[in-house]
Amino acid sequence: MTTLDTGTEDLLAELDDGVAVITMNRPSRRNAFSDVMLEALGRILAEVEVSDAVGCVVLTGAGGAFSAGGDVKAMADRDSSGGAPVPVDVAIHRQRLSQQATSGKLWRMPKPTIAQVPGPAAGAGLALALACDLRYAADTAIFTTAFGRVAFAGDYGGTWFLTRLVGPAKAKELYYFSERLTAARAEELGLVNAAFAAADLEKEVMDRARRLAQGPSIAYRYMKENLNRAVHGSLEECMDLEVTHHIHTGLTEDHREAAQAFVEKREPRFRGR
Repeated sequence: MTTLDTGTEDLLAELDDGVAVITMNRPSRRNAFSDVMLEALGRILAEVEVSDAVGCVVLTGAGGAFSAGGDVKAMADRDSSGGAPVPVDVAIHRQRLSQQATSGKLWRMPKPTIAQVPGPAAGAGLALALACDLRYAADTAIFTTAFGRVAFAGDYGGTWFLTRLVGPAKAKELYYFSERLTAARAEELGLVNAAFAAADLEKEVMDRARRLAQGPSIAYRYMKENLNRAVHGSLEECMDLEVTHHIHTGLTEDHREAAQAFVEKREPRFRGR
C-alpha cells in the first residue's frame, strides 16, 4: 500500500496492488465538493492515467457516503457574505476545465474506472459515479440527481451519462423530479452493475479492481475506446475502429501469452506489452 500525495485532506489516494483508490474525504458534508477537492481530483486522475503502476482506478467516498456533489451550504454562505462575485464567463470557463479534468477524465482515460458507492450519491456526485466504467454500490446506498430540488440544471456530464444508461425519457424524469432511488432500483435501471451488503462492498470492488489491474491493459485501452465510441459513433465508424484495434492487440505480447496459456490450460500472465 502506497500513499499518493493529493495536496489536501479533502481527497485521499493510495496505490494498492495496481489499483489507485481515490477517496473523497469530507464526511461531515457527505463528501460534498470543495474547490481544493476538485482541483486535487483533476491532478491525481491525470497522474494515475499515465502511471505504469496503475492498472485500474477506484473512486469512492469516506464516512459511508459517496458524494453529495456541490456543497449547497457553502454556496448559500457565499451568497450571503456580500463578497465580489466571480464574473459569469470566468465561472463557466473554470467549471468547464474542472469537468473535463474529473468526470471527463474518468470517462476517457484508457484504464478501467470503478465507482465504489457506499452511500448517498447525489447531484454532481452522482455524475462522477456515472462517469466511471463500472459502478458497485452498498445495498443501503441512495441515488438522486437532486438538481431539481435546488433549482440547478445539472453539471459534470450527468445528463449525458444518465441518458445513455437509462434512455432520454427516464433520464428526464429522474432530473425533473429528483426522486431518490434505492440501490436495488438503481440496479434494475442499470445505473449500477451490482449491489452488495455494505460490509462486503469494499472486498467485492477490490477483487474486481485487482483482476482488472492484472489484466491485459493494452486490450482494455482499446476495448474502452471502442465501447465509448459506440455510444455516439455510426456502425461503420465503430466497426472500422474495432478491426484496427483488434489487429493491433493481436500483435501484443499479452495476446501471445494468452494464446499459449490457453494451449497449456493455465491462467495467462499479462505484462501490458
